[in-house]
Amino acid sequence: MKKLCFAILFATVGLMQQTNAQEVQFGAKAGLNVSTFSGGDADRNSLIGFHAGFISEIPLSEKFSLQPELLYTTQGSEANGNVKVKVDYIALPIMAKYYLADGFSLEVGPQFSFLVNDKIEFEDSILPEFDTDAANIDVGANIGLGYNLGDNMLVQARYNFGITTVAENPDVKNSVFQVSLGYKF
Repeated sequence: MKKLCFAILFATVGLMQQTNAQEVQFGAKAGLNVSTFSGGDADRNSLIGFHAGFISEIPLSEKFSLQPELLYTTQGSEANGNVKVKVDYIALPIMAKYYLADGFSLEVGPQFSFLVNDKIEFEDSILPEFDTDAANIDVGANIGLGYNLGDNMLVQARYNFGITTVAENPDVKNSVFQVSLGYKF
């Protein structure tokens, strides 16, 4: 898995060197997460969280570009109405953007996430919080839409579905809907 992450990182850096440095844009974005776990048998509700971080857009042609990102994202799920499972990640989405019309893009790509915090909270209980058995690396696939609001502002809506499992028992995967607002410097 680490070899794949490094290969993608080096390919992205190589592509950046081939493009004109004035065309590459950098920025920041933040937004809302609505997340849950898919799979397993538990009755689950969504958790509301956030994501924030940095983006860059590397144009490869008039209609196609890459958008690597570095985000902090809070995710998780509520189970059985009284237990919240929270997992926080440093996420590295690498989005391929195809511009369908002026400013309007279709976005797809992988996401590699690295666990930085995990805990289980009980609503009405004297039980303390404790760590989950969440995997340290989560791999997902993203699909979404974006729109550039002028030269610097952008909005995005994205769905991330987990490919690898968050935890083995029960066998659950991340499922996250994101809405973002960003600014390119």
